[in-house]
Amino acid sequence: MRIALSVSEKEKAKGTNSPYFQAMLKAGARPEEIEMVSASQASRVRVETYDGVLFAGGEDVDPEFYGETTKYPNVQVDRARDEFEFSLLDRAMDRRLPILGICRGAQMINVKFDGTLYQDLKSDTTSEFEHRQVDAGKSRQEITHAVTVTDPDSKLGAVIRGSCRVNSLHHQAIKRLGRGLKVTAHSEDGFVEAVEGADDYPFLLAVQWHPEEIVDLPEQRKILETFIARCRDAAARRA
Repeated sequence: MRIALSVSEKEKAKGTNSPYFQAMLKAGARPEEIEMVSASQASRVRVETYDGVLFAGGEDVDPEFYGETTKYPNVQVDRARDEFEFSLLDRAMDRRLPILGICRGAQMINVKFDGTLYQDLKSDTTSEFEHRQVDAGKSRQEITHAVTVTDPDSKLGAVIRGSCRVNSLHHQAIKRLGRGLKVTAHSEDGFVEAVEGADDYPFLLAVQWHPEEIVDLPEQRKILETFIARCRDAAARRA
């Protein structure tokens, strides 16, 4: 089994010290089964050698991809990463590989499905609390708000029963849902917190919070364990 972990250049430089890499190990993957990839190596990434793709957090998706101009100075983009991940997502879906999106990964998937984003929650909405908890002086590992699963029959619903509390490290969020996706969880102030493929796609799950930072919580580790299990199934079929 091989899983591509698509990250920013800064995150890739952390190597095996990356929280994403470490969380995957805690969830049952072996070091040799994980490859961190980034836009700088786009020409060398061959999707047919992978059995699943995890799209990690990081920079904002360029608003041009959902028909807007950049409205705020805190919108920080990496165009090369956007283009790399859109292409990687296309190729992974063509092969019907398991896909997991985290934070930016969820937003990128929504944009790829022709959805839009709130460029900045503080400026564009009347959110009830701080969704970027590091701006409030909290650590990345603290849990700060509740998430309610709105579709108990979903892939997320099989992991989280009812609701749970999560961390929150984003200043953007899904605005208009992309075609071909369905919402499976909301925050307590009404924002989209998880989406999945709405059709018969084998496994496409994306969450707005960061389970890799709170992987010691059983339900958060279970998200990664479920993804890894589906990747193992895909590897068995490829063999």
